[in-house]
Amino acid sequence: MLFALLYLDHHLRSEETGGLISFSEAHVEWFELARRYMRPIASVPAMSMRDAIIAPRGLAKSTDWFLIIPMWLAAHGWRQFQAAFADSATQAEEHLSTFKRELENNPFLRLDYPDLCTPARRPKGGAVRDTQSMYIARSGFIFAARGIDSAVLGLKVGNKRPDHIILDDIEGAEGSYSPRQKESRLKTVTSGILPMNPNASVTMAGTVAMPGAIIDDIAAKQRGDEYPSWVDDEQFVPRYYDIIQTNEDGTERSIWPERYPWSWIQQYRHTRSFQFQYRNHSLAADSPYWTLDVFRYRPDDKAGLPPIQITHQILSIDPAVTDKERSDFTGLAVVAYSRIEDVCLIRDAWQVKLPPGEPMRLRVLQILNAYPEISGVVVETNQGGDLWRNTVLTGLPVPVRTTHSSDPKEVRAGRVLSKYQRGKVFHEKRLPALEGQMVAFPRGAHDDLVDAACQGVTVFLKGDTPPPRTSAREGAA
Repeated sequence: MLFALLYLDHHLRSEETGGLISFSEAHVEWFELARRYMRPIASVPAMSMRDAIIAPRGLAKSTDWFLIIPMWLAAHGWRQFQAAFADSATQAEEHLSTFKRELENNPFLRLDYPDLCTPARRPKGGAVRDTQSMYIARSGFIFAARGIDSAVLGLKVGNKRPDHIILDDIEGAEGSYSPRQKESRLKTVTSGILPMNPNASVTMAGTVAMPGAIIDDIAAKQRGDEYPSWVDDEQFVPRYYDIIQTNEDGTERSIWPERYPWSWIQQYRHTRSFQFQYRNHSLAADSPYWTLDVFRYRPDDKAGLPPIQITHQILSIDPAVTDKERSDFTGLAVVAYSRIEDVCLIRDAWQVKLPPGEPMRLRVLQILNAYPEISGVVVETNQGGDLWRNTVLTGLPVPVRTTHSSDPKEVRAGRVLSKYQRGKVFHEKRLPALEGQMVAFPRGAHDDLVDAACQGVTVFLKGDTPPPRTSAREGAA
């Protein structure tokens, strides 16, 4: 913080803060996190310093993590080779250009750190490397900037590999980002960038681009929701910063009043754009199908809605063909029905990637034990459900039936959405994984939970006869 105030104070002022310098509690914590980088990477366990900074738009993530902290690390020699990646090569090169302008024009930096501010020279006088994408200083410091889609495998200079990696907004904006791009960029990160040096400190900073995005995967761990295994495999630690902070007495405040006045927050906090851009709530994304205001809950004390009197209950399964890495998840949803009110209640939903054998069979039995009122299992046969019926679902303590639909899933989803909009479908509680997929549909990375839930609702609200009640539970233990 002192380094920033002394050498880079002009980057701490903005029109939004009235030209004044101020720090939020997030900035203070970021500087504290950066102090860990004073330790040589050889002295800490591999992959032990990987942070994901999930913060609102405009909280100065790029200023701190792409300029101030890298400059401090370079000036003191805590890191010798920093590699920074952004959504595009142009964006990354603009960050490096800002870094280099400071080295060229900042009189205090040039006075105190002349070897850092002077490019390394060849014997004949030319710069060793001073380009739009890489800078090498006379001190030996190296800064490389690349677009996330650039070829990065094996990035090294001489015998040096990056010892500090920066991933800044690598997913871009929601409107121009797709599930296919997410999978491609995740592979680039996990198979191309991080293996360059497993001991390197890593900072990923960004805002959720869409439900199921890379940053949203990590944020799900912070929220306590289900999240993909790659987050733990790569040992990323989620560090989430909400624009709205809650005091011990329950009152609320802005995380940075000088930048986000409380009056402004109160004016816009109800909008989906605010929830998405400033609170990183992936469910706030615009959607051609489900939106946040469609979801209703029973029981709901605030709305005065009593519990639904359940008369029938099923486990709906949308099976994956295989459990290979490229396959989809299997979606499972507990869907209840009230003949009294003629409404459905989705009680819970899970997505799993288990082989279609004993592990999956045990998971199904666990759900049947947890919900003893389930009177039947419904499995979709479009993607190999018949195979499931003859393997995973044999000998269950409840009847099993199969369904098949020739309609596109968008058509099926639209029919169920209309039932949500008419107040015919409720959720028993907040179901982040399911609701996230619904809001992202049909652009989301996965839709297995959407399929499982829609299938269950359609069984009850399309005129289909509900599975018969069954009291026998033998074999479910």
